[in-house]
Formats: sequence, structure tokens, C-alpha cells
Amino acid sequence: MKLGYHLGYWGSGPTPGALEAVVEAERLGFDSVWSAEAYGSDAFTPLAWAGASTSRVKLGTNIVQMSARTPTATAMTALTLDHLSGGRFVLGLGASGPQVVEGWYGQPYPKPLARTREYVAIIRQVLAREAPVTLDGQFYQLPLQGGAGLGKALKPTVHPLRADLPIYLAAEGPKNVALSAEICDGWLPLFFSPKADAFYRAALAEGFARPGARRKPEDFEVPASVPVIVHDDVEEAASWIKPALALYIGGMGAKAVNFHHDVFARLGYEEVADKVQELYLAGRKDEAVAAIPTSLVEDTSLVGPAAKIREELAAWEDTVVTTLLLRGDAGSLAKVAEALS
Repeated sequence: MKLGYHLGYWGSGPTPGALEAVVEAERLGFDSVWSAEAYGSDAFTPLAWAGASTSRVKLGTNIVQMSARTPTATAMTALTLDHLSGGRFVLGLGASGPQVVEGWYGQPYPKPLARTREYVAIIRQVLAREAPVTLDGQFYQLPLQGGAGLGKALKPTVHPLRADLPIYLAAEGPKNVALSAEICDGWLPLFFSPKADAFYRAALAEGFARPGARRKPEDFEVPASVPVIVHDDVEEAASWIKPALALYIGGMGAKAVNFHHDVFARLGYEEVADKVQELYLAGRKDEAVAAIPTSLVEDTSLVGPAAKIREELAAWEDTVVTTLLLRGDAGSLAKVAEALS
């Protein structure tokens, strides 16, 4: 199983020591470095900054939100970064949720799977550069229908470095996971658990079995963000992860549409997830954090003494996950990498 380093997105400002951690990850032999975006820092710029100080690691977005840019704008940035990095770029895409899509980007959210299919199809055309890019879709039209009536189908002026630049899809629900297996080169799970491996294998299998599926299981990548904290005290290590879990389960989405909440409900924590969401949305964040049991953390993370982590790692190695994406500062990466070796 490969190791990757996840920068995530900024909090109130740039993450201190981020570049040092990226350089250390490459020195330690990590396979990849990833960035993210929500509604603050963007995913592309920090990755380009990191890429300028590295020479080997893959550079991936986990994720770029599709509603933030038109498909061709995303394709332009992807082909640019791929050239500048010497063919190291991986484009990770995600639909996000209705609160962000409609509240921040001012774009409609309904039918995200159909939108994703059209979005990826346009990017593939740009990267192939075989003909002017056209699509008469439900959500995207190139050239635009209506308007001034003067739209012209175009090819990118830049010749993409790789026509097969890899595209991964972030997904949590089974239909979206299946879509990733059908039209993409990889799947980016969030809050993965070995206990849910059979559920996700079935969803991926459905996508692989569809006519025209792009990949097979043996050449499909699954980089998963997995918190790893090496510490003698399991409870204390888990306490460092619980606030982020409370945020996502309770506050990253509307009460009726929170995909992160649904992940934990499927994992057997429906009552916990409901309680965390209720407390969080009521402004009782400390209580929401306290309502998360350590077992939930252990199901989706690797925490505790190095020997415990190595023992539990075997369960992860038997799953569809191909890369563990770690977080932390430069000083902690070597310790974590050693525990996972």
C-alpha cells in the first residue's frame, strides 16, 4: 500500500510548515501529495507551489469542486499543471453539496451524477485534442445555445502533455462510487472504513461492469484520507480527531442532505450521527464532539501505539484502498511512516 500526503485546505490562512511537510514527504518516498478546497483557499494554487519544490511525487487535487469552474476552465488548469510538473498531475473532482454549490458558487445542485458525467466528458475532449470541443448536454452546451449566437467550437491552443491525464472522482454514496468506476481512473473516498469494504466493492463492481467502463479493478486507484496518530494513549489520540468528525457529521451539510452523516449511518452509527448532528446544529459543538465514541474513530482511523497501528493496518491492506493519505507536520511524517512500515 502506497503512502500519500494530504495538505487539505487552509483554515483562516496559509497552513504553517506546509511546504516543509511536502518536501519531507517526498524525501520519505511518499507516492503523492494532495490539496483540497471548500470555500476559502483553492486547490490548484497550493499544489502548484508545492510542485515547484518537488520533482517526483504525484500532485493531486482531493478535491476540486466542479461547480467552482466550467469544465473547460478546469481542463485548462489541469493541462497547465501537468506540463509544469512534468506529467505528475492527477485531477480529483467532486460535486460537493447543495449548501456550498448553491450558497457559495451560485450554481444549481440537482442531478449531480448527470452533471458529473457531462463535466468529465468535456474534460476528456479537451485533453484528447482530437477535434473542437462540443457537447449538447442537459447541463453544458458547447457552443452555448442561445446567447449572442456567435459561439464557436474550439480546441485548446496548448497541446496537452498527456491525453490520458488521470481523473479521480470523490464519492460517498453507492451510485456516485459506481460512476467513478465507470468513467474515471480512481475513486477518492472520505471516512473509509475496512468494515465497509464489501459495500464499496459492490458499488465499484457495478461501475466496472457497465458498457464502456474506462478501467478494471486491477488498474484503478483508490487513495483514501486516513487519520493516523501514533500515541501511547488511544483515547487522547482519538480526541484530536473527534472535533473534525463532529464538524463533518454535524455541520458539513444541511440536516436532510449531509453525505458525511450518511456514511457513518451506513457504518452502524446512525444514532450517534443523528445525535452529533442535532447537537452541532444547535450550536452545542463541545457536546457534539463528546458524543462521538472512540470506536467510531478507530473504525475510520489508525490511532494508538505503533504496534496497535501495525496490527490494524492489515485490515486496511485487504481493502480496495491503494494509497493511505496522511496529514501532519514535517516532524510527524517520519514517525507515522515508520509505524506503517
